[in-house]
Amino acid sequence: MPKNKRGDLMVPPKGGVFRDLVMRLKLIGRLMVDSRVNLFLKILPLASLAYLIWPFDLAPGITLPIIGAVDDAAIVWLGSYLFIELCPPDVVNEHMEQLTSNMDIVEANDEVVDAESVEDISDD
Repeated sequence: MPKNKRGDLMVPPKGGVFRDLVMRLKLIGRLMVDSRVNLFLKILPLASLAYLIWPFDLAPGITLPIIGAVDDAAIVWLGSYLFIELCPPDVVNEHMEQLTSNMDIVEANDEVVDAESVEDISDD
């Protein structure tokens, strides 16, 4: 299994939603520090996170706590989605290839061991 540097997020090999979430977060982090991405585009994910902690809502008439949390999550999702979609496609593809390059290695190392469990029942 490949060694990771300390502090790296490990992408779960078969995680579905969690795998996609970690991949998206890592992709956004890489795009934020890439100099080929426009500075004004980098404001989108920062602004969506600022809205998440901002004490005021865009829809102040809605007082139900569940709907208030849903609109916050929708703004964060929309900001991250638009950021990735508006970044140059070749830069996004380059970072995605780098992020997924070790996925085949991890999945190839998955082994199934066929064994039986034997339980020792003895009277003490």
